[in-house]
Amino acid sequence: MPDNTIIPTPSAYAYPLLVKQLLLNSVSLHGDQQITYRGELRFTYRDFRDRIGKLASALASLGVRHGTTVAVMDWDSHRYLESYFAVPMMGATMFTVNVRLSPQQIAYTLNDAEAEVVLVHADFVPLLEQLKPELKSVRRIVVMADGQAVPASTLSFDGEYEALVGDASADFEFRDFDENTKAATFYTTGTTGDPKGVFYSHRQIVLHALSTAMTLSAQPEGQRLHRDDVYMPITPMFHVLAWGIPYIAVLLGLKTVLPGRYVPDMLLKLKREEKVTFSHCVPTILQMLLQAPSGAAQDLSGWKVIIGGSALSPVLCRAAVERGIDVFAGYGMSETGPVVALAQLSAADASADLDEQVRLRCMTGRPVPMVDFRVVDADMNDVPRDGKSQGEIVLRAPFLTQGYFKKPEASEELWAGGYLHTQDVAIVRPDGFVQIVDRIKDVIKTGGEWVSSIEVESLIAEVPGVQESAVVGVRDEKWGERPKAFVVCKPGASVEVEAIRSRLMQHVESNRISKYAVPEASHVVFVDEIPKTSVGKINKKVLRERSA
Repeated sequence: MPDNTIIPTPSAYAYPLLVKQLLLNSVSLHGDQQITYRGELRFTYRDFRDRIGKLASALASLGVRHGTTVAVMDWDSHRYLESYFAVPMMGATMFTVNVRLSPQQIAYTLNDAEAEVVLVHADFVPLLEQLKPELKSVRRIVVMADGQAVPASTLSFDGEYEALVGDASADFEFRDFDENTKAATFYTTGTTGDPKGVFYSHRQIVLHALSTAMTLSAQPEGQRLHRDDVYMPITPMFHVLAWGIPYIAVLLGLKTVLPGRYVPDMLLKLKREEKVTFSHCVPTILQMLLQAPSGAAQDLSGWKVIIGGSALSPVLCRAAVERGIDVFAGYGMSETGPVVALAQLSAADASADLDEQVRLRCMTGRPVPMVDFRVVDADMNDVPRDGKSQGEIVLRAPFLTQGYFKKPEASEELWAGGYLHTQDVAIVRPDGFVQIVDRIKDVIKTGGEWVSSIEVESLIAEVPGVQESAVVGVRDEKWGERPKAFVVCKPGASVEVEAIRSRLMQHVESNRISKYAVPEASHVVFVDEIPKTSVGKINKKVLRERSA
């Protein structure tokens, strides 16, 4: 057979997919576009490119080289965005530290990642000082401040961020290297064991940005991203690279608003004054924004918001839509880049009544380009696209993590059979829309049936006065498991147990759920708050432990 391999001419440039390539058009075509931190500091994209060069020069003076791991402990700031580019563009690895983990977990991740340099906000200096005796590889610390005095510390700082950047040269040479070089790492926490390191290469970050941008920009209207949008992340920049959206914003040259620490009043102020039109967050943050007294009369129309991390409930979705927010669900995991599906509405969907729109906006959505998205049974056979048959979501895509850092057994389990196993149970409709019904570990097996905890939670949320609920399975001698509901009431509201059970029984009568899905009266518990993980997901492990 003839060899069809392309042999380039010796002078041809083999264009590697590196993070630095995402900057090309934003600087050359949108050099005057703004990046603002809390509306208090403003830079142009041209300034941004210079500051990236200066940060790289400053880091190089501290000994950062190809392969060095640089940890970042900061709120969502211009410094973080500069680190998103400067660190990987040097061939080093950016480690985004989850500052919401316990001190012991943070120490573990810093050691496991072999971080040598830490860029730390003044707010986290006391924490780092506490951890310093346990840290094995950290040799340089740069402190970052927002005008406040740096707290007295026994730590030895190698400089203050702005001073180091201000004194450095912008003319750092960012050379080419292998596109499969590790660009970023972070840690995901499960219900057992130590946090697991997830890592992405330059190639994966670039392909994820292109795939997600294509999906968002291809939408004719609504739930779309375009060059005139103003972007503000409300997913922490330490969490899955803020879902990879900051890279897309820079790729497209969007005005970018970085809010610092998440305070509802500040977020709403920035939305209003900076004219923010595109964001993403977890349901808890959206709930906080809708309930903030300072925003009660604020016009939120024209704000497109992707919701991920946890299921978007129909009640919360309706409340957002009624305030003018063009809200829709996105799906992914720390291990998937993360975006692999989006619940964007078609033109026909957008003309449907509000009930149907809400239902579609809350679904897992359709796969984005380049994702081999399957829902399979235990034998890895695709389940029918009938909207009823359940199976596990398994994936292939060019931007999925290739494994967990220094955890070969967990990596093989993740990729068993050559597909990434999500542990999410879902159904697929004939039109390709996917809906997750539960996590494999959270499905409640009762009375010979499987009950979706997510569906019961969404139905409880329909009860007037309910703000939030979480449902877990608890052991039962007769039925194996029975559902137990933890319910948070809205401020000032009072809800009766029988109101919840009565609403669920209505859905039993309409054949939406099984009678086994209705908790007994003793299994409906009112609580002040529902425990969350460090990234805002309901922590069902804690709830199951409380019920043991």
